[in-house]
Amino acid sequence: MAAKASKLALALTAAVWLGLPAMAAVDAPPLVSAEWLKTHLNRDDIIILDIRSPYADSGKPDYLKGHIPGALWSEYPGVWRTERDGVEGMLPSVEKLEASLSELGVTEEKTVVIVPAGKDSQEFGGAARIYWTLKQLGQPSVTILDGGHSAWTADASNPIETGDVTPEGDMFIAEADTDMVVSDEQVKEQIGTRIVMLDGRPHAQFIGNDKHSNAKRAGRIPGSVNLDQDRFFDAAKKRLRPPAELAAIASSVVDDPAAEIVSYCNTGHWSATNWFVLHELLGYENVSLYDASMVGWSANPALPMEIGEAVGSAKPAVAASPNG
Repeated sequence: MAAKASKLALALTAAVWLGLPAMAAVDAPPLVSAEWLKTHLNRDDIIILDIRSPYADSGKPDYLKGHIPGALWSEYPGVWRTERDGVEGMLPSVEKLEASLSELGVTEEKTVVIVPAGKDSQEFGGAARIYWTLKQLGQPSVTILDGGHSAWTADASNPIETGDVTPEGDMFIAEADTDMVVSDEQVKEQIGTRIVMLDGRPHAQFIGNDKHSNAKRAGRIPGSVNLDQDRFFDAAKKRLRPPAELAAIASSVVDDPAAEIVSYCNTGHWSATNWFVLHELLGYENVSLYDASMVGWSANPALPMEIGEAVGSAKPAVAASPNG
């Protein structure tokens, strides 16, 4: 932390002495429109990450055929998740993420724009997970392109670039916020307390009628409430619903913005969408993410689970893939 602060202090001091404007990332909200990105496209302090992936039946071949000018390829899950102790979807080590982000040229003075394909809620979860990861590492300015690559190409006047883009590396130094991620033991200690265990999976998985293919047991963490993240997504428009609708959906399950919430799902993917909507868009103050989620929890037979309906659950509007 000291090294990062020193680096920034030196840069600011140099700016003052040379009569240059102090460095600051672009003021970007958590979600930006294609119009916003078009306006800021040629700025040197913008890094665009194209994360189209198998989650969207896409990948690097599609990126090479056409992408937003200057966008760097960074497939999800790629460097963004790892397997640890047989559990997929875990947050990689700070050192590994620092190396990966340094290669991409990410620094605290730059705004990272995450561009998913813009297909469905399953795929949006990847963008939300990357956003959460960057914030957990201390990156100040991060945003997601609302509607993703599809929103960009919907306007024929928006430019498209083909081929690969080579990143200009830099030095990324993390200031990891350990309060944003919780462990098995922390979750176990919080069962039966006032902390809200928010399950982002489909209702069938919440009550134990279905499960992720890698989960060892069906069911949920005891005392959980269900908020299927798919409810936040407008499938027809392929983007999140308007703020008023998001707020109504969230408050129907957790009506206190000051409540302490642990967001989980199967592998820390869908739960990132719930974290993003509640914490970043709606201003819920105390939301953390359990990255091991049910695949990790269910693998330990000593950890309790429950099945059946629960008071406070919210049934999903539509069915979803079981493996989020």
